[in-house]
Amino acid sequence: MTYVDALAALADPTRRHIFEALRGKAMTVTELAREQPVSRPAVSQHLKVLEAARLVDVESRGSFRLYSIRREGLAELRRYIESFWSDALGAYGDHIARLNQGN
Repeated sequence: MTYVDALAALADPTRRHIFEALRGKAMTVTELAREQPVSRPAVSQHLKVLEAARLVDVESRGSFRLYSIRREGLAELRRYIESFWSDALGAYGDHIARLNQGN
């Protein structure tokens, strides 16, 4: 997975809402569909995209599938976002250094 896959998967508001619903606990498609403004089959399709982006794990339990957030799937996205923070801090440090040179 790349950060691009994660960004693309989370760009859809419904998909992001489904992903966020999994923050608290693992859930089945039926449980997730109760909280969504879309049908159960649509929730299943969104989960397939999240799974392909390696953002969710799925575990078979008897006759149902349990979905949960795959925390390590967020690692590359986190590194990507943190790189912007590092750039911002570096630019801030350079700015302070320039200001101090004038004193």
